Amino acid sequence: MEKETVPNKKNRTKLIIAAVLVIALVVYGISAYTKSLHHVTTDNAQLDATITSVKTAVSGYVLEVRFEDNQPVKKGDTLAIIDDKDYKAKVMQARAMLRSAESQTGVSRSVAQAAMQNASASSINSKALQSNINASYARLIKSQKELVRIEKMAGEGAATPQQLDAARAENQSAAAMYEMAQRQFQAATTQASSTQSSARAQEGQVSVATALVQQRMAELELAETQLKYTAIVAPFDGVVSKKNVEAGQLVQYGQPLCAAVESNDLWIVANFKETQMNKIRIGQQVKVKLDAYKDLELTGTILSVGGATGAKFALLPPDNATGNFVKVTQRVPVRIKLNNTAQKEYYLTPGLSAFVDVEIN
Repeated sequence: MEKETVPNKKNRTKLIIAAVLVIALVVYGISAYTKSLHHVTTDNAQLDATITSVKTAVSGYVLEVRFEDNQPVKKGDTLAIIDDKDYKAKVMQARAMLRSAESQTGVSRSVAQAAMQNASASSINSKALQSNINASYARLIKSQKELVRIEKMAGEGAATPQQLDAARAENQSAAAMYEMAQRQFQAATTQASSTQSSARAQEGQVSVATALVQQRMAELELAETQLKYTAIVAPFDGVVSKKNVEAGQLVQYGQPLCAAVESNDLWIVANFKETQMNKIRIGQQVKVKLDAYKDLELTGTILSVGGATGAKFALLPPDNATGNFVKVTQRVPVRIKLNNTAQKEYYLTPGLSAFVDVEIN
């Protein structure tokens, strides 16, 4: 009897263990299914941030380097200084040329004002001579009528020869004065036209001088900007890495000196399967766990959805119209804004792998 009870006990133990495993699997399955109704998850995600290549905006010799690899920096901190002697000289030269152009503009304005005054005086003189023509013409008409009357009276013996001669002389004098007035008016009109043309030309010189001043101002601004660029500063708060510069080195325009990683604005890029996208909405709450720190749980909000699948952004995107077609589930990048990344005891660096859990209800 004792030998038979031992196998029975072993069988019962196995059955109990199997039953516990089955119950555990069922409970896990039910839990996973229930969670899947309210959550969408993916482990194809990573931490990301703004990474900028810090480059030179001017050429020259590096006088001083003020940072080391992987050094924390604040926005505006000086990273390196380029020799600025040549750029200071350019600023001084640009300022001198600007002052010269401004002086030339003042002279041009004075000459233009004088020319306008001369043109105005010529116009007034021309109008006065027009009045002289009218007066001379009136005198000529009067003298002609007087001559006709005296000639008629002389024919009747009512006027002396001296009166007739005087009337003729007066008529000739009036005709000469009228002709002279016309010539003076023509000369004055020509002079006024010439003076006005000269005034307009001087006004054009003022416009040219003003444009030159603006050009000199732009040159000065450019020179001052280049001088400012001799001090290379951090673009934002963060960490500088990949140092590629030393004091005494000759750097060229656009040469990268280091990489700056922003530390105050981190986000998650999660690549969800296309079959999950029907449940993803902007504004949904997200829980994030990083593989590097199992005890750290971050929260966030879905901020935006990528404009295309990850395959379309690849260097060589697939073309299903060529070759044999193999259907592959595509991934869509989703950007998640993290609520709080100020975790001083953790090194949150771009590229860390993450597990993302989106609450869909």
